[in-house]
Amino acid sequence: MANKVLASFEDQFHERCVDTFVRDDGTFGFEEFRSESDGDSRWQSLHRHARLSFASGEQALHEAEARVARLGDRGPWRW
Repeated sequence: MANKVLASFEDQFHERCVDTFVRDDGTFGFEEFRSESDGDSRWQSLHRHARLSFASGEQALHEAEARVARLGDRGPWRW
């Protein structure tokens, strides 16, 4: 079964996205995506962070803020 996305943050340019999610086993994680350049609104995983595992969604979000440039200030990012 697929991960269930809890929150998705997209940058102001619609070029990057970070999703926080919960797995079937109850662990949490996050991943960074970039927009496909062909204009069909697809997102490509950068495969940088999804392997990390956290005990809570808050921990996953905190780690995403620390590891993904500009996500920490959330100014240019939107839900």
